[in-house]
Amino acid sequence: MIDYKSVGLSEEDLKTMYKWMDLGRKIDERMWLLNRAGKIPFVISCQGQEATQIGMAYAMKEGDISSPYYRDLAFVTYLGMTPLDTMLSAFGKRDDINSGGKQMPSHFSQKSLGILSQSSPVGTQILHAVGAALSLKMDRKSNIAITTVGEGSSNQGDFHEGLNFAGVHKLPFICVIENNKYAISVPDNLQYSAEKLSDRALGYGIHGEQVDGNDPIAMYKAMKEARERAIKGEGSTLIEALCTRMTPHSSDDDDKYRSQEVRDGLKDLDCNIRFKNYLLEHNMISEEWLADLEKEHKSIVNQATKEAEKAPYPDAQETYTHVYDERSSI
Repeated sequence: MIDYKSVGLSEEDLKTMYKWMDLGRKIDERMWLLNRAGKIPFVISCQGQEATQIGMAYAMKEGDISSPYYRDLAFVTYLGMTPLDTMLSAFGKRDDINSGGKQMPSHFSQKSLGILSQSSPVGTQILHAVGAALSLKMDRKSNIAITTVGEGSSNQGDFHEGLNFAGVHKLPFICVIENNKYAISVPDNLQYSAEKLSDRALGYGIHGEQVDGNDPIAMYKAMKEARERAIKGEGSTLIEALCTRMTPHSSDDDDKYRSQEVRDGLKDLDCNIRFKNYLLEHNMISEEWLADLEKEHKSIVNQATKEAEKAPYPDAQETYTHVYDERSSI
């Protein structure tokens, strides 16, 4: 971990960051259990990437726009999407704020929080965020637009087109690659030959850096500095956050393309455990504090689960709403 004081963080900040990392993990773990119990159809997990997500979210300000990718549960939870919001989406219930129960889970969207609705084809959210950044610049607002992608999506055409445009126009735009080293079942060595994906920034004339995504303090520092550059008119930033995918790609994925040795070693790379131990070792928290947090978050997740299970499904007549033109024919 880098020195938290050097980047303007306090002990209370670190405790708050851990709380959000833990809440994201608890929601994620509950959805995984619900899926295995046959109660929800699909889960795509953020477990192992919470440090990256909370670190960057903690550096954002009100009015910033985000265009996240499907694995960003901890990120959007910090931004304001509640555990109940997430559970309603997972169960496909009528009051799901993302789509009214029509879209797959993890297609995050909430206008009031500046979270742009995403499309299923990977990488398309990059262009949405670049467009938002252009709007912010034209309106002379002191805000940034951020998008996140997996390292697999960084090989899509949308990535090149979006970052090239952002570089040419010096947009207040930040792209974070959450590099967990697997694009579904394809390891990084079969995806790209570059030593660092952050080096691609050179081709777009923007700042690029690789960060230890398992360190929320390092991620906060990189994001804070990127935001400051953008607000000053110094252009965009590409951040490559090296992180760990603790679970299979999704609840439908057979993870046996990773060796048993690799899978057994994942717990040693768990960013939540790593950060918790750091806080314990520096006497910022205690086992009693952790026990209280465990009780609090378990209660929150239990309540959200119960409410979502009881909530109504969409009416069948809603099937075609926002699908076909409903105007009267002339």
